[in-house]
Amino acid sequence: MNVSPRPRRTRTAPTAVALLCLAALTACGDASGHDDAATPATGAAQPRTTSFTENGVTVTLSVSDWHAPKGTLTAVFTPEKKGFHLYSTELPPTGVEGVGRPTAVGVTGVLKADGKLTASADVRSISVPGVDAPMPVYPDGPVTTTLPIRADGNGNGDATVLLGYASCSAKEGCTIPVADHPVHLRLTDDGPAFAAP
Repeated sequence: MNVSPRPRRTRTAPTAVALLCLAALTACGDASGHDDAATPATGAAQPRTTSFTENGVTVTLSVSDWHAPKGTLTAVFTPEKKGFHLYSTELPPTGVEGVGRPTAVGVTGVLKADGKLTASADVRSISVPGVDAPMPVYPDGPVTTTLPIRADGNGNGDATVLLGYASCSAKEGCTIPVADHPVHLRLTDDGPAFAAP
């Protein structure tokens, strides 16, 4: 008979600890950060926010205060590098003397604008070499814009948010402007939700 000098170990204690941890997490609720309000009855998650990065700027979109058929579309434009600013929403579509592009948010499809696009930042004017007129820009850093929106027609269907912007720095110059970047939404009885990226 072979007798081992080592004591026999069991898995009872580690298993019990693991089960207790699992029970504690379950009792605390869903720790995944999942938002039930963003999930339609079908169970397929449809985000209420989305973001993308293009030409040096990250744009984060969200829909809030949705009380059918109206709500607010918010777009936060964040330059990736310090020292970069965005142009005013009031800038003409082709800029001033061809320089700059406005920060723009529009909607098409079953959602329509229900008011004017506004920005949280104050506009300031800067001089640009080679341009006679002052350029209206926001201070360096992120800019939050809001657009009142409403459902058009029966309220269900597809919509597209179209975004435009350009970012510039006094030291590093400008990024390539972005025009009519599309972001898709689906409007259901539960409200608008962004298409999964």
